[in-house]
Order: sequence, then structure tokens, then C-alpha cells
Amino acid sequence: MLQQMSPAGSFTLAGSSLSVKRMGYGTMQLAGRDGDKLVWGLPQDVNGAIALLQEAVASGVNHIDTADFYGPHITNQLIRKALSPYRDGLVIVTKVGALRGDDGSWIPASSREELTDAVHSNIRNLGLDMLDVVNLRIMLNVSQPTEGSIEAPLTALAELQQKGLIRHIGLSNVTRAQVAEARRIAPIVCVQNHYNLAHRADDALIAELAHDGIAYVPFFPLGGFSPLQSSVLSEAASRLSATPMQVALAWLLQRSPNILVIPGTSSLKHLRENLQSATLQIPAEELSALDAMSKQDSELPAIPQQQ
Repeated sequence: MLQQMSPAGSFTLAGSSLSVKRMGYGTMQLAGRDGDKLVWGLPQDVNGAIALLQEAVASGVNHIDTADFYGPHITNQLIRKALSPYRDGLVIVTKVGALRGDDGSWIPASSREELTDAVHSNIRNLGLDMLDVVNLRIMLNVSQPTEGSIEAPLTALAELQQKGLIRHIGLSNVTRAQVAEARRIAPIVCVQNHYNLAHRADDALIAELAHDGIAYVPFFPLGGFSPLQSSVLSEAASRLSATPMQVALAWLLQRSPNILVIPGTSSLKHLRENLQSATLQIPAEELSALDAMSKQDSELPAIPQQQ
């Protein structure tokens, strides 16, 4: 059952002094929409977006996930306006490896020049001298991890780290083989992939990363659920006097101590609900039923994401 709001514990990124609360916040949904172009332009309520960021941090969140290709540039500029000068202990994690087309498309951008430009753009729009963590988003396939060497872009990012522009490097949208390849090139502090109750392809990877103290940061906590899985989740939420999103987030936090969650929303109501999920303890019998969901049909349609 939901208790009074309190932290879900903290995690120190491998080989660093950066300690983050396991309940973070993702900024992707703060950007606006222009017709079919998603995550594009300013939000309808700029002041509301600023207030949401300020409330998240005031509530104890110290892990903010962003990217300069959200908007593009919009979420980073909102973060700077809302939170700068940044309080001590706030960790801003950004991503590079993609650009946005004029039609709103997501375009791979992993050449040395493109990565250098992206790092400088993140620094400029966030108003920082150095980026805490930069995730290299692998775009061999925009929608899912796909095998292929990532040596060239990761080497370019590691060189930017050596120049003092980046403190730590993470990965996004990667396979186990790519994680292993990356770790031979540079220390990796986190991996960000699609993972949830219904989509558990990374179970083995999570265990490997946990053994080595590397964070795993899942996105789309309700993405890809079948109607049957949605029903199971909703029934469990009802029994726990919680929302489906709260149960999905609480399950992730109980799944492994190296999992950090970054639920995104543009709604203050949903932000507060998400933060409360850090106190939701799912009993063993409910966990068993939820764990069985991944064996059920996981084809779309999915539960819509919070807006």
C-alpha cells in the first residue's frame, strides 16, 4: 500500500561520487507537439513546465534525464530556466547520437563531428561547463537495439570525456554485446533501454550490470502491453489501491537495486503519483502474478503513456 512519500533509496554511479535517488524524472514529455511532430517545439504551458521541474527537484528528485534533441533544444532550455543555478547534488543525464529532421523524424547522428556538436549544444543549452553523464544513443535501429559495432562513436565520446567536457558515459538502445564492447573502450556508468513488466528481454543484462555496480535505466514503463497484460496490471493496481503506472514503477524498483526509473509527464498530478510509487511495497503474491505477465502475449495495443 502507498505510504507517506519518501525516497526509494539511492544509487552511486560506478566509479564516481555521483549518488542519485532511484526515482528520477525524464523530461521528454515536456516538449510540445506540432501536428504529427512529437517532442517538438515549446509546450503549451511553459510556466507549467517550469513549475513541474521545480516541484520535482523540491520533492527530492536529483536525477533528471534529458536530451538536446528533445524539442529540439527545448527541454534543456526549460531545465536551465527552471533550475539554474543548479543545486549541489543534482545530476543531469543527457543523450547524444540523434538529430531531428524538419519533419520531426529521428535521424542517426554519430559521426565524430556530430557527437562533438551535440555535446557542445547540450552544454550551451543547459548552461554547464561539463556534462555529468552523457548516454550514447545507438541508432542502428531507431526503435530497438540492433547488433553492430559501436566502437567508432564511443571512441569519439571517450575523447570528449578526456578533454573534460563529459564526466561519465552511458549507453542507450544497446545489446549485451554492445555493452561488452563499450566497456573495453571506456568505463560505462549506466545503460538505458526499453524494459518493463511486459518487455523483459534485458533480464540477463540487468543481472550482469548489477554485479558490476552499473545502473540500468528503463524507459517506457507501460509500453507494449497487450490487453490481457493491461488487465492483469489494472487488477493488481486496484487491489493495491494504486494506479497501474505506480505499480509498474514500484515493480521496477523492486526488480533490482541497480534499476533507476525516470518516468516522464507534463502533468503535476501524474508527477506526484509517480513519486508516490517509490513508497509502494508490492507483496510477494502480487509480484508472482506480475512476473508471470512477461510470458503472456505482449503485442500491441499498448496502454497510452501519461501526458
